[in-house]
Amino acid sequence: MFWYFLLLLAGYLIGSVNSAILLVRSKFKRDVRASGSGNAGATNVARVYGTAIGVLTLACDVGKAVIACLIGWAAMGRTGLMTAGLGCLIGHCWPLFFKFKGGKGVAVAAGTLLALDWRMFLIIISLFAMCVLLWGRVSLGSIVGVAAFPPLYYLFHGADAALAVGTVMCLLVVFQHRQNIRRLIHGEEPRFTANSGKGK
Repeated sequence: MFWYFLLLLAGYLIGSVNSAILLVRSKFKRDVRASGSGNAGATNVARVYGTAIGVLTLACDVGKAVIACLIGWAAMGRTGLMTAGLGCLIGHCWPLFFKFKGGKGVAVAAGTLLALDWRMFLIIISLFAMCVLLWGRVSLGSIVGVAAFPPLYYLFHGADAALAVGTVMCLLVVFQHRQNIRRLIHGEEPRFTANSGKGK
């Protein structure tokens, strides 16, 4: 358990390096959490500051999750991978370096999934893309994607400790989308549109 705790802590510290906050602060001298939805994630960055920096934020968030997960895999196998991914997700959502106010964890979950199993990654990304293309709601695609993780994991790998850790990750992502879920239920969730890139 001690080693799993260290992996959780290492993942948390890596996840606390929030790409959205750092990139927007560097380029626009602003705090992304004071713009748009107030979320420090790739979707809000793209919506307010432009597609290019939004994609860069997404790549950085996915990348940090992959790095954390590879450390976890090298140390403790698949369960170590998921434990480090969980720590990275917690750090992304509640970053130590940025007053514990970060993003919703979708890109980190995607990076963890990519490190875990490329087959599952492609299936879930396809589900996400289908939801966004059909309904224009990134939040809906994110929720559908994480909801698909437990059954897909069981299908490919069976029931084990990594599935339990992954399920906790999914629940945290859904929890972070609680306001979006309320808006979806009431038909008030806005469609996703990217900014021209000049910011607001």
